Parts: sequence; C-alpha cells; structure tokens
Amino acid sequence: MAGRKQFDVEAALDRAMRVFWQRGYADASLDALASATGLGRGSLYGTFGNKDALFRQCLDRYSSLYGARYEEALAAHPGEPVRAVEAFFDVVLDRIADPSVPAGCLIAQSVAQSETMQEENSTKVRGLLDVQRARVRAALAGSAADDGTLEEAALFVVAVTQSLAVLSRAGAPDSELRSVARLASRTVADTLTQ
Repeated sequence: MAGRKQFDVEAALDRAMRVFWQRGYADASLDALASATGLGRGSLYGTFGNKDALFRQCLDRYSSLYGARYEEALAAHPGEPVRAVEAFFDVVLDRIADPSVPAGCLIAQSVAQSETMQEENSTKVRGLLDVQRARVRAALAGSAADDGTLEEAALFVVAVTQSLAVLSRAGAPDSELRSVARLASRTVADTLTQ
C-alpha cells in the first residue's frame, strides 16, 4: 500500500542508535546512518527527520531501553541507599560488559561531543544526565545525610558511572571497572555516614 512503511521503524532506530553510540554524533554521517538502517536518505528523512531529530530519537530510545533497568536496581533496596548504589553499578557494569552492544555509553559519548551539537541536542544530553542524577538522588533519600550531602553523593555516582563508560571504551577490563565501582560504593557509604 502506498505511503505505508515497509520496514521496522524500531529496528531502524536501534541500528541508528548504534551508529551514534559507536561513532559519536560528529562522526555519524548520513551515509553511515543510511547504511546501518538500510534506508535511503529520503526514507531516513521521511521517517526520522534530519540528523539532529534522529539523534534525539536515539537518545530517547537509549534512555527507555536502559533507564528502566537503572530505576529497578535503585528501587530494589528501599531504605538501603548504599545497597541501591551497588545494585545500580552492577546493572551499569553488566550493560558495559554486554558484547551485543557497543563499548561505552551513548550518553558519555554524546557528552564528550556536546560542543559540536545544536543546542537542542546538547540540552537533551544534559537532561538525560540530570534524570540519572535524580534517580540516584531518590535512592539516597533513605539516608540520614543532609540534602547537600545527598546531592553531592548523587553527582559523584553519576560522575563515576560516566567514568566507567569512558574507561570501558578505552579497553579497561571488567575487573578494573568493578574495582572502581566497589571503591565508589564505599565512598558513598562513608559520605552518607559522616
């Protein structure tokens, strides 16, 4: 039927997301995106809009795929903020170790290139970091620490998470990444009990 999509839009979006994840925003050319999705430029534009609109849709897709896992991990230990952070790091490290996805993290990759993006895209990337920080902050709320300390601890956890992604992209072995996560969890525990 004319006008009807003859391809799986979500599958094409997943393939485009991988291009941005592997190459970064700046190096994800329209040719690479078209090749990965199996779509011509016209179909790519017709379905997703321009590169910037496609990138934002890929960020949303990434967030929906992984955000629920992070929320579940953080919510699995109510009243035990350190255990929640440990569970969160476990999920992050399991995703990083997954051989079926690119190394690193789409968000970390995007943050590093935010200066090359349109403002709307860099704002979107920053917003996803803020969502992650709010998730962690909510999990830490069961602590007796004051609000300022909880904010600092949440920011620290997000910073470590992004660092783990960068280290994994640089080829750091899982054992080293897990060591960093253990030390970060102990640091959170110490911070919350001061």
